Amino acid sequence: MMTRLLAPGLLLLLAACGDPALRYAVPQVTPAERVSIGFSSVEVRDVELPLYAQSEEIYVEDETGALVSSTDLLWADDPSRASTLELARALSSLTGVVVAPEPWPFDLFPAARVEVRVEEFVASRAGAFRLSGQYFIAALDESGRDRARLFELSAPLPAEAGPAEIAAARAAAMAQLAETIARDGLR
Repeated sequence: MMTRLLAPGLLLLLAACGDPALRYAVPQVTPAERVSIGFSSVEVRDVELPLYAQSEEIYVEDETGALVSSTDLLWADDPSRASTLELARALSSLTGVVVAPEPWPFDLFPAARVEVRVEEFVASRAGAFRLSGQYFIAALDESGRDRARLFELSAPLPAEAGPAEIAAARAAAMAQLAETIARDGLR
């Protein structure tokens, strides 16, 4: 009887002993210059990613255009959460104003809200990390400066890029998005 109880536990233990998945963090990119904006504070809503990009697996476009991933190569953080934090940090560094992800942590409401809906978030076979979609600026004052803009950005990837290079290219693309939003949406 005792061996029947031990067998399932032993199988679970052996299954857990396989090679662990590798997780890759996205490095921080520090903006080179400041951008003046027309708002004193900005809230960044959770970045909406396409279904495949919501997964912790790192997706890459293959030569047929299919998006493929491996359960052995993972992002270090939830992609939506990480993208939201990347964008908030980059906007804060770029603008010098108070920027925070939702939920807004301060007593006074923000002057503006940024919402980003991503359509494409992938390392392409063409040697670039592609990031495209639409962003929205909601002015929370009486200025009427609400905006909706499309974006299509890319950051270069070396041939035969690995997960660390993909993570660096993703960081560069997100930094470009922050600059685009600051220059074209928040002025």
